[in-house]
Amino acid sequence: MTSDGVVVDEAIRAAWDTYRILEKWTSAGEREEARRRVKAATVAHGREEVSRGTVFLVGVLTGYLIAEQAGGKDRLDPLSDLIPTVIRRLPTFERADPTQVPMVTGVLMAAAMGMDTVAWRDRFGQIPPEEALVHGFVLWLLADLYDSLTGRPGVIDRMMRETLDVMAAEHN
Repeated sequence: MTSDGVVVDEAIRAAWDTYRILEKWTSAGEREEARRRVKAATVAHGREEVSRGTVFLVGVLTGYLIAEQAGGKDRLDPLSDLIPTVIRRLPTFERADPTQVPMVTGVLMAAAMGMDTVAWRDRFGQIPPEEALVHGFVLWLLADLYDSLTGRPGVIDRMMRETLDVMAAEHN
């Protein structure tokens, strides 16, 4: 595990790949490639680091949603609209453990307040698998909300993949 809110790039890519695995528009070939990258990152860096990557991306997408809405007349207030919207939709995921909701809400709250979500979450120790799964669902919900609010399905996926490709190129 890295420290000080820093997450290995491959773990961040794998965290986004978990979104791509859940997303219905991902082709079978791309889904299989995403699964391969998640497995490789998990073997190389551990499940915990991939989970931290998901927490990092929850912070990034929350920030995107707040920035995208800034100044708009139909702006989502992070505390009264954004967080409750996401949390209310969690039960649509059959495997979302309700006992994990307080921690994922805390991560969303930290993101809404502009805090480093990984550093905030790291204060509470390792991320158990049940919690990691719920962070993955939150990531999907945030991406879906972003696409819905912008009226451009798939736009967040394209943005994130372009960003991750640039990150990978910088390290090669």
